[in-house]
Amino acid sequence: MPMKEISKSVEDIEIEAKKILEEAKANANEILFKAREEAKEILSAQMPMDGVETECQEIVRKANMEAAKKDKGAARKASEIRANADKKIDETVKYLVNIIIGRG
Repeated sequence: MPMKEISKSVEDIEIEAKKILEEAKANANEILFKAREEAKEILSAQMPMDGVETECQEIVRKANMEAAKKDKGAARKASEIRANADKKIDETVKYLVNIIIGRG
């Protein structure tokens, strides 16, 4: 293929690419415009707050219940750890005393 034909083909491809790009930009701008209009409509619409408030209170109630359960579980676990620590301290003290008095 002669160089002139290749150049012409490249130019044709570039022109077609520019057209496609311009169409895509126009479509994108149209979509953005429509999206902004819909967002304005949604934001300006009155939302029924009764259901939202009730749902909010239910979520808070459930969260408080879950927090109370976890708090009780953590307190129980801490108590177990303290009890085990006391046992281990007693065992360690007895072990050291036995070493000191020559029984170990």
